[in-house]
Amino acid sequence: MVQSYRELIVWQRAVQMSVAIYRLTAAFPRDELYGMTSQLRRAGVSVASNIAEGYGRASTGEYKQFLGMARGSNMEVQTHLDISKELGFGDREALNRCEGLSQEIGKMLVAIMNKL
Repeated sequence: MVQSYRELIVWQRAVQMSVAIYRLTAAFPRDELYGMTSQLRRAGVSVASNIAEGYGRASTGEYKQFLGMARGSNMEVQTHLDISKELGFGDREALNRCEGLSQEIGKMLVAIMNKL
């Protein structure tokens, strides 16, 4: 039995993704600080935050609702990464790492939601 959201592998991966996003966006153009950089960072942090918040809720229904929000934020991350790639922002290897983590997280979220 999991005692804390910190033990959830999906949460751990979401934190890793958020850190990877911060590293990736550090190389984005300066004029994107309040645009793509900010949007991508906030969406990334939202994934881990919603997993944690849902875990702390009183019911399975609320937990599932927050996992759904985490899934939505994860899809937002994927969209921002696609656009960043098209615009030539960031290092290709760093982009690929973020994309890989996002895909893994997406699969984990669906599996958890289906189990609940």
